[in-house]
Amino acid sequence: MPFTPLVVCVDIGSTTAGNFGWWSSAGVGGTTPSGAAECVAAALNNKTAVALGFECPLFVPIAENEAALTSARPGEGNRPWSAAAGLGSMGVGIAQVPWLLGAVRSQLTEAGTAFLEWAAFRTAGSGLFVWEAFVSGNDKRTTHIADAEAAVQAFIAALPEPQSFGRIGHIPSVMSLIGAALVRTGWSSDVSLLETPALVIGPAKSGV
Repeated sequence: MPFTPLVVCVDIGSTTAGNFGWWSSAGVGGTTPSGAAECVAAALNNKTAVALGFECPLFVPIAENEAALTSARPGEGNRPWSAAAGLGSMGVGIAQVPWLLGAVRSQLTEAGTAFLEWAAFRTAGSGLFVWEAFVSGNDKRTTHIADAEAAVQAFIAALPEPQSFGRIGHIPSVMSLIGAALVRTGWSSDVSLLETPALVIGPAKSGV
């Protein structure tokens, strides 16, 4: 049987300003981090594998050339991580991503395993796979829940081998913010995650 995890995406943003939304392939969504965490934790406690995406930059390149330190990641086009929108969502994500990961972990009835590499996740057939959602330009919708839904749909369309549809090309050296968040929240003690990028998935490149 094909490996089909529950796919959840969180559109990172201010909750007080109404800029946060999430959606899952189960057809439910909401506007709070706690709601997203409860959805993911419930699935994991039910032995359902979960692919959890965050719509904010989860890793940044560490270029050899100092002049290129703020250059776009290959595949970002005119929506680089270092532009105002990318920096804004990444800044909020530095707080919201570990909060949500910690909230999920605190609700688990058994210790969970997190993955940044699809092959290892698929082989395990269980646990939490974390990915980056890239929804920009013409692919943006009218609400933050709808943006999260667009990313969920893109991930599902990329199955069964989503790594073949990654939006960001190879980067020799990165600082992995999601790796740091996984270590910070106790999902892993493997410091090599600090230099492990996330898989980036989004709709077809119509609006980059």
